[in-house]
Amino acid sequence: MTRRRALLTARQAQVLTYAANGHTNARIGSALYITKDTVNSILCLAYRNLGAEDRAHAVALALRYREIELADIHLPDQSKDAAA
Repeated sequence: MTRRRALLTARQAQVLTYAANGHTNARIGSALYITKDTVNSILCLAYRNLGAEDRAHAVALALRYREIELADIHLPDQSKDAAA
C-alpha cells in the first residue's frame, strides 16, 4: 500500500487545527510565539495547498483528507500572563 503525500506541512496543520478550534490569528500567534501576520501567511499557504477558498473550507477539506483532527486544544491563558 502506498502512502499519500501530506498536503500540509506540520506547521500548517498545527495552525489550521488551532483555527478549526475557533482561535483567532492573534491568539494562535501569541501561543506559538509568531506574529498574527505569520499565522495569516501560514493559513494562506494551507488554503492554497488544499485548494480551499477560505478558513471554513480549508478546515472542512483538511478534515476530509485527514490532514488534521479536531482535538480539544487548550492554548495557554493569556490573561494570567498579562496579570503577572
